Amino acid sequence: MANAIIEKAQERFQQSHQSLAREFASIRAGRANASLLDRIEVEYYGAPTPLNQLASITVPEARVLLISPFDKGSIKDIERAINESDLGINPANDGSVIRLVIPALTEETRKDLAKEVKKVGENAKIAIRNIRRDAMDDAKKQEKDKEITEDELKTLEKDIQKATDDAVKKIDSMTAEKEKELLTV
Repeated sequence: MANAIIEKAQERFQQSHQSLAREFASIRAGRANASLLDRIEVEYYGAPTPLNQLASITVPEARVLLISPFDKGSIKDIERAINESDLGINPANDGSVIRLVIPALTEETRKDLAKEVKKVGENAKIAIRNIRRDAMDDAKKQEKDKEITEDELKTLEKDIQKATDDAVKKIDSMTAEKEKELLTV
């Protein structure tokens, strides 16, 4: 029973790491990356549809994204969705494809993005600590209900703390890696 608590916590830690990775992927680093467009939804025949289901997205050059719609009639809708998004990049439409030229980041923009990365990393750590608290509560409840002994509770708490420390280390390394990517010119 005790291992179930740790397994559940580790599964939730894993989900937090995946969520953080997705969040970091959407922060642009001055290089073209198709994941920048992952969160963009296009109003297509009245239904919000993810952009990557309406078009193929390629990276022909280091700082250019090329969006080739499967249905050429949706090109205006795609362009509108990009303009309304928080990307801050103007799409260039030549009638059959859309080009997004990713501007080089200024030093100030890099520092702002690095702060954003730190903030996102801190939020992920808060999520990890909340998971630890839930796991500790579950363990204490089991001890209170006489399902485990006091000694088993102490061991379980140590194991939960170790798993938490490992999860936080992983977040720290992911954050440091993304910061390094942003601050490298």
